[in-house]
Amino acid sequence: MTSVRTIDVHAHVLTEEMMRLMRREAPDIGPTLSEVDEHGGVLQVGNIVQRPFPRGAWDLELRLRDMDEAEVDVQVLSVCPQTFLYDRDPALTATLSAIQNDEIARIVSQQPDRFMGIATLPMQDPERAVAELRRSMTQLGLRGAQIGSHVEGRNLDDPALEPLWATAAELDAFILVHPQKIAGGDRLKSYYLKNLIGNPLDTTIAAASLVFGGVLERYPNLKFCFAHGGGFMPYQTGRMNHGYDVRSEGKVNLKEAPEVSIRRLYFDCILHFEPALHFLVETFGADHVLLGSDYPFDMGMTDGVRQIRSLRATAEQRNLILGDAAAVLLGGSAHAPAKRAAGRG
Repeated sequence: MTSVRTIDVHAHVLTEEMMRLMRREAPDIGPTLSEVDEHGGVLQVGNIVQRPFPRGAWDLELRLRDMDEAEVDVQVLSVCPQTFLYDRDPALTATLSAIQNDEIARIVSQQPDRFMGIATLPMQDPERAVAELRRSMTQLGLRGAQIGSHVEGRNLDDPALEPLWATAAELDAFILVHPQKIAGGDRLKSYYLKNLIGNPLDTTIAAASLVFGGVLERYPNLKFCFAHGGGFMPYQTGRMNHGYDVRSEGKVNLKEAPEVSIRRLYFDCILHFEPALHFLVETFGADHVLLGSDYPFDMGMTDGVRQIRSLRATAEQRNLILGDAAAVLLGGSAHAPAKRAAGRG
């Protein structure tokens, strides 16, 4: 009997080669590392500082050991949100996106049994974003893209992004939506609330914008996956429906209740709370919940495989979350033989 191949759809990477090439292209904002030790260092990208920046982000041998320990067969590599760079000149962001996408594709080509990849896009210029998504999927073999929860304050239902959604639907792209530059930051400075509340809040705004903007009605087969369990969206579906029923604003772009579009979304499993994960699976279906870790960051879920295997669910449901659903969405094989030999690099 074959076992499911575990696929982690939410894992970030920023290799030293990526950093070097980005610095060569843009010395003022190219990523730099400092205070490096065996655990990690401090990352700076322009005026963005990430402290700590875990070593697994760039150390592929450590990453493979960590994957083995976590029983993850495959990671879907995406860039670190610090390098989205939507606030920069579009041509420069397009160039830096291409550098990162090329490097992700190179890693995948060297370890195709352990890695898949998704692109980053210059979202501030939809025409360039379309071109880079098409190049990344048709020439580099990447499976879609990771995008931020907004584009410098413009929500994802912005009409300028319509060509990107049409192209993503045409290419059958997998789109991971990740929070960045969160809303309400002035009120979330204490207690790490910028992450604890800010990240799921911004994810919720992104999901609601796509739903109420009618994007999922126009492109019902688009594959949007929302990080960190979908923020607050899955747990407020009833409120969204009620607002649609009693107010006119929600009907501007929607012909059906928002729940219809919400049920087209996908969510990673990073909730850190079994009752919430159980609710997500039972309410939206195991085929819409995907294994994610947020590797290598400290708010991630390093024991996700073990948590899913102990979840109150059927074996079929657990296998869907662990990899079967992701394999279909990403165009891979869920039951390909896994080669999880310790120390391989």
